[in-house]
Amino acid sequence: MSLPTRDKIIETRAVTKRFGGRKSLFKPATSVSAVNGVSLTIKRGETFSIVGESGCGKSTLARLLVRLLTPSDGAVLYDGNDISALSEQEMRRLRKDLQFVFQDPFSSLNPRMTVGALIEEPMKVHTALTRTERRQKVAELLNKVGLRPAFANRYPHEFSGGQRQRIGIARALASGPKVIVGDEPVSALDVSVQAQVINLLEDLKSEFDLTLILIAHDLAVIRHMSDRVAVMYLGEIVELAPNDALFDKPLHPYTQALMRAIPIASPHGRSMKAALLGDVPSPLDPPSGCRFHPRCPHATDLCSREKPTPANVAGDRTVACHHWEKIADDAQPPVQEPPRSPNAEKRFALFRTRSQQKEPTTAARP
Repeated sequence: MSLPTRDKIIETRAVTKRFGGRKSLFKPATSVSAVNGVSLTIKRGETFSIVGESGCGKSTLARLLVRLLTPSDGAVLYDGNDISALSEQEMRRLRKDLQFVFQDPFSSLNPRMTVGALIEEPMKVHTALTRTERRQKVAELLNKVGLRPAFANRYPHEFSGGQRQRIGIARALASGPKVIVGDEPVSALDVSVQAQVINLLEDLKSEFDLTLILIAHDLAVIRHMSDRVAVMYLGEIVELAPNDALFDKPLHPYTQALMRAIPIASPHGRSMKAALLGDVPSPLDPPSGCRFHPRCPHATDLCSREKPTPANVAGDRTVACHHWEKIADDAQPPVQEPPRSPNAEKRFALFRTRSQQKEPTTAARP
C-alpha cells in the first residue's frame, strides 16, 4: 500500500552500499555489499526501528538514510527529493533537518570543547541566532535533557556515559531537526540509565514533533518504543511490520529465531527449540537464493535457487520468504506463567509461618 507523499519523510528505493576490498598482486579487488537492494518508507512522525544481528548492515543503512554514506546504487529520498544525488553544499543545507545520535557518545564529542560550545556549534552553522540567543538556547536544551545549565562550562570527560548521551541528544536537537537517527543510542549504558534515555527520547519526540529512526539489537527496547520494525539479515530486509503484529506473531523464520532468543525468566516458558543454527555467512560470498536458507529449518531446494520476493501481508506488512504461510504457526507463543500446584502452595505457606515464628537474630544482648 503506497502512502501519499505528504505522509512520507524518508524513502529508499533499492538502495545498495558496497565497500571495496583490497587489491593485491595475486588477488583481484573484491567488494562487500553491506546493504543490498533495500526499499522501505518511513512515515512522518513515527518511531521506526531496524533490528538484526551484528554485521547485518543496519548501521550502514542508518548512515545511508541521512547521507553520511553515499549509496552505490539506488536512491534515498527526503521529503520527495533524492538526497543521494545532491552536492556537498546542497546537502549541508539539509543537515539541520537530519541529525544523528551515535552509539558511543564520548567518541562523537570533541574532548577539547566545552559542552556549551559543542551544543552551540550547530546553531552557528544552521541558524542566524545571536551569541546571547545561542547561549540561552544551550541552557534550555541542557534543561530539556535533564542536565543543569551550569554544566555548559564543563568538558565531556567530566560526565558519565548516560550524561554524555544526553549531551549528544541536546546537540542533535540544537539545529531544530525533523528526523533523528539513533544508532544503538542506549546499548553502551547501564540498564537504569537506558530507561532514562529511552523515556527522554520519547518525551522529546512528542515535544518537538520528531521522526525517530532507531537501530538496536535489544528487542525489549524496540518493543517499548517502536511503531514499526524492520528486520535485517545479511544486508536485506526480511520482514517489516507494525510493532505489535511483529511481536505477537512473527512470520519470517529468522524473526521467529530472534524472538526465541529473548531471555525468559520463567523456566516453564522457555522454548526447547534452538534459536539459530550455524554462523552468519560471509558477506564476501553470500548464499544464493534466500540468504537465510543455510540456517533455516524450513529451507527447500527452491530457497537455495530463487530469491524470495517480499509479499504484502495485511497491507502494512511485508515478509520475504517462500514458505511464510506454512510456517507462520511456528512462531513463539506468548509466555504465560504456569499455575503453582497445591502442594507447592502449602510448602510456601508453611515456610512463611515458620519464618514469622522464628526469633529475630538481632536481639540485644544482656
